[in-house]
Amino acid sequence: MNFSRERALELLRIGSGLDEASFRDGQQDAIRHIVEGRGRLLVVQKTGWGKSFVYFIATKLLREAGSGPALLISPLLALMRNQIAAAERMGVRAATINSDNRDDWTAVEGKLVKGEIDILLISPERLANERFRMQVLTSIAEQISMLVIDEAHCISDWGHDFRPHYRLLERIVKTLPPNLRLLATTATANNRVMDDLAAVLGPKLDISRGDLNRTSLSLQTIRLPSQAERLAWLAEQLATLQGHGIIYTLTVRDANQVAQWLKTQGFNVEAYTGETGDRREQLEQALLNNQVKVLVATTALGMGYDKPDLAFVIHYQMPGSVVAYYQQVGRAGRALDSAYGVLLSGQEESDITDWFIRSAFPTRQEVADVLGALEDAPNGLSVPELLSRVNLSKGRIDKTIALLSLEAPAPIAKQGSKWQLTAARLSDVFWDRAERLTALRRAEHQQMQDYVSLPFGEHMGFLIGALDGDPSVVAEPALPPLPATVDAELVKAAVEFLRRTSLPIEPRKKWPVGGMPQYGVKGFIAPAHQAESGKALCVWGDAGWGGLVRQGKYHDGYFSDDLVAACVEMIQEWNPQPSPTWVTCVPSLRHPELVPSFAQRLAAALGLPFYAVLKKRTDTPEQKTMQNSTQQARNIDGSMGLATRDIPGGPVLLVDDMVDSRWTLTVAAWGLRKNGSGPVWPMALSQTGHNE
Repeated sequence: MNFSRERALELLRIGSGLDEASFRDGQQDAIRHIVEGRGRLLVVQKTGWGKSFVYFIATKLLREAGSGPALLISPLLALMRNQIAAAERMGVRAATINSDNRDDWTAVEGKLVKGEIDILLISPERLANERFRMQVLTSIAEQISMLVIDEAHCISDWGHDFRPHYRLLERIVKTLPPNLRLLATTATANNRVMDDLAAVLGPKLDISRGDLNRTSLSLQTIRLPSQAERLAWLAEQLATLQGHGIIYTLTVRDANQVAQWLKTQGFNVEAYTGETGDRREQLEQALLNNQVKVLVATTALGMGYDKPDLAFVIHYQMPGSVVAYYQQVGRAGRALDSAYGVLLSGQEESDITDWFIRSAFPTRQEVADVLGALEDAPNGLSVPELLSRVNLSKGRIDKTIALLSLEAPAPIAKQGSKWQLTAARLSDVFWDRAERLTALRRAEHQQMQDYVSLPFGEHMGFLIGALDGDPSVVAEPALPPLPATVDAELVKAAVEFLRRTSLPIEPRKKWPVGGMPQYGVKGFIAPAHQAESGKALCVWGDAGWGGLVRQGKYHDGYFSDDLVAACVEMIQEWNPQPSPTWVTCVPSLRHPELVPSFAQRLAAALGLPFYAVLKKRTDTPEQKTMQNSTQQARNIDGSMGLATRDIPGGPVLLVDDMVDSRWTLTVAAWGLRKNGSGPVWPMALSQTGHNE
């Protein structure tokens, strides 16, 4: 098929909205390669180069020549709004089938069959959906003119825990006719990743690789161990930094906390995470329109988001790999002469990255537990049924099931809502891959630690070298380094901020599935027997009070008077009504004095009497060893009772050191209310999670 340079350029100008737009180096060649059917092509170009223009212009040219629709597989459908808008300006009719637009699926499928869609965008997970494969894909398979695989590095092992379903592409590509046009695009592929892609997308894969150097980016690393120092640094620098930017954090909790701190310092910022939900599009637009100074984001705001005049990207903690870092920092300075990319490094980041690495694959024991439970249930088990049979969290069960079901042949398969064993056995290749990737991630983590210790001016060369580009083309940074010092008064304010935050403890309103047989309860908890909404002082081990709680529990065997004072302040601010007239605590056989001693001192500081009215009947494993809510509820069933029938009648403050599943506080409150106490206000020193 002939390629028209004039028409391609016209489409570029319509799509970009720029009358003088011209193709970037390599763009036109890539479009020509695809349109003329010269073979499979991998395009490796830095973020902002315009990879989406290649596939949308190629789609339009193919459709104008009478070819069938294109199929694009991307993990970023939610972030491709700008690109789809540009495609529609060019007259490309784009549609998506994804989990957010279920109501449109039938209409989209109908239009596809009638030839009214030029390019269909789907997520890799859609390929695992049997109905989609059989009813939609089969009906258009012979007409498809081009398969586009966006963010193709996710096919490589590097992307395994990012998008496991990309592994399905390997099987699909093998079944494609050898002459089908195939375009794969990515911004970050070192030689190892490119070798992986050649193995999956071959046999013959042409590679168009651009220069990785970003002359506009001035990169810098600053080591500030404590969160308070980094919060202070952010507040100080944002006051003078020109333009708008993104601050990346490793966890949702940190994104919310950093945003909250910066708001207290008078900055117009918002948090953007996987939990932002319906506000995502609104927040993306607010940053595009410069209506907010900063979005404090997790990787949820990652590949696919395009604001060409982003003036800075700051990392609150070090990401786990060079590939991830280059992707994220590369959002800055696309259409500016100069922009900052600053990585702040702190003491908690290695623990967080280590947890991500350790939890990327199921352990041999987790796999054995899931397969063993399915073996005992010939008719299969749903995920809720698995939760009641194995001591694993829902997240661990979901991950184990997802990865096992993507093996070929797979040892498990889904029938309706239930998972069943197949005749296949899990191959040793699965474990070899897990071990290889874990070692690889540890090496990538070490590479980032090396990056952090570099002197100013050497960072871009290091990144390009790590991505197997040519570091010799790197020039001096265009901007001077930002100060690495922090204002002592701001650090003090940040410490106070971290110690001021408290977290809600929401009451449970329902007993677990199957109830609590020892107590003879099931279904809904009577409102008169429920706990009230409570408060936790901090997150276990976190900046603020969390470290002091951990030290008290595991080193000193005693919670300090500073924690008593902090809880008094929190309770006064909370001001629960009707206010407590007495204090009690959750008992423990393992640490019989730890919580009672704290609760007695807290009661004295509040000027209230303390009564030890609850007792532990049986010694059960610690709740933190129970991995899901059903197991935690079962663990406590029948284990706690009353030490006396003489329960005071007024509202009570119920004290514990840790809160996780809330079952302990639920059972304690139920026992107190049923036996005559007034409203029960739960209070814990810290909230914890299973990844602690």
